[in-house]
Amino acid sequence: MKEIKSIAVLASRFAMLPGVGRKTALRYAHAVIDMSEQEVDAFCDALRDVKNSVRLCSVCGNYTDGEVCDLCASRPSKQVCVVAYPKDVAAIEKTGAFDGVYHVLHGTLSPMNNRTPDDLNIKSLMARLDGTDEVIVATNPDVEGEATAVYLARLIKPLGIKVTRIAQGISMGSELEYADSVTLSQALDRRTSL
Repeated sequence: MKEIKSIAVLASRFAMLPGVGRKTALRYAHAVIDMSEQEVDAFCDALRDVKNSVRLCSVCGNYTDGEVCDLCASRPSKQVCVVAYPKDVAAIEKTGAFDGVYHVLHGTLSPMNNRTPDDLNIKSLMARLDGTDEVIVATNPDVEGEATAVYLARLIKPLGIKVTRIAQGISMGSELEYADSVTLSQALDRRTSL
């Protein structure tokens, strides 16, 4: 059967989204075909609205629909949690365990992908640290995240600010026998007192 060009084009656009493969993209395209004209218009309006109204907070780099995000406007900045992406802010906020402010780098250092410190939101981080007691680096526990954490620690520690890294190790509810050796080793190295 001959592929319909408009369906193929729409599916290719959906496939540009992270985690969306060819089959899922085609499923999404077919779902759009099944929508009413009003639903399609609302879907397109939502896409345009998010693209036109969401911007980066001028302080932390998180998503906002104003000049400064609600978190920067309402919280004390004695603790700054540095994350790679805005989605990381959302994940930490869901826990309810942190009441400081954030700083979003919009990536991590990656020589393989030609991402250098100049490509990240580091200069504005350094500019906002006056009066900060602690910087918590909450980048992913992968090569790029670790490199970014070490780089930031080298920049920030000479300012007399405490720099910490989120803990890594065995996740709650898992079994030791299934943990890989690197994770188990990190869990042992970063153990805490009871």
